[in-house]
Amino acid sequence: MRPSGYQRAKLLQTQQPGGGRTAQADGLDRSRADGLACLMDAYLVRLAVKHQSPRTIETRRFALVLFVKWCQERELMQPQQITRPILESFQRHLWRHRTKDDKPLAVGTQIGRLAAVRGLFKWLCRENWLTADPAAHLEMPKEEHRLPADTLSESEVNAILAVPDVRDLLGVRDRAMLELLYSSAIRRSELARLQLRDLHRERRTLHVAGKGGKDRIVPVGERALRWLDSYLARVRPLLCVHADEQALFLTGYGRGFSANSLGNLIKQNVEQAHPGRSGNCHLLRHACATHMLEHGADVRIIQQLLGHAKLETTQIYTSVSIKLLQDVHARTHPASQAATDAA
Repeated sequence: MRPSGYQRAKLLQTQQPGGGRTAQADGLDRSRADGLACLMDAYLVRLAVKHQSPRTIETRRFALVLFVKWCQERELMQPQQITRPILESFQRHLWRHRTKDDKPLAVGTQIGRLAAVRGLFKWLCRENWLTADPAAHLEMPKEEHRLPADTLSESEVNAILAVPDVRDLLGVRDRAMLELLYSSAIRRSELARLQLRDLHRERRTLHVAGKGGKDRIVPVGERALRWLDSYLARVRPLLCVHADEQALFLTGYGRGFSANSLGNLIKQNVEQAHPGRSGNCHLLRHACATHMLEHGADVRIIQQLLGHAKLETTQIYTSVSIKLLQDVHARTHPASQAATDAA
């Protein structure tokens, strides 16, 4: 008989994540202190000194390593060799690039990588490594503001919440994570970063370390709290094998989740509830906002819950709430009122 999720987790705790592999070097040429690679390192250190979040620095590092490697493959080793036409060539490279699934890079991804390059060259000018900024007038791609196509209904969300087998201890953990995602509308990365101290049970709130170092306090519903109580009382003590581990949700290794592993786990639950439907944590985040809007929440309250800096971003998330629009339309449109009177 196949062991339960918790039994498999106990086996994992005797192993080390990653099989003991060490991180590989990025392969960049750092033979010259005034070369692009070494100056990139200095720029990233500067970001840390300015108290940029570790996640922001790592995202910038990933984008800049790709850029510097692209430059070095073309024997462009010094910042003085980089011109605006070269940067535009790199931009076309991003536009043409295809992933392992033969899909183009998302526009937001292209913008993020170009923004990292612009930040580097702005700093190089400020530090007098360059007299002119070749990236200053680089035209960024136009960001898409597309409506989400896969808004979950309340019954569809309930089907996802019911997927974990709560007779298994790991099923209790997974149910608690799903309930918290739907209740609080936090992001995948925010869920992965949650610490024990972030949950305030008596106040029924959650302290969320948001994007760009912007923290916020969000409410947690009573149903999600009950599942969290069950997880914290029955499951986490058994998963925790490292006394110093403070992550709220633990993997079978007894350590906190990465954002990717968390996303894959939630994706499995979504696909099991709705075969053929793609999506992970973001589906529940969007469902929370949409359902609250349909039940009368003000869009500015939802903006605060989601942690959006701009109201326009929240309106994109919630504009698919057709139910509320239909109700208002039926009450206020003259043709709808005339049809009601005739009936």
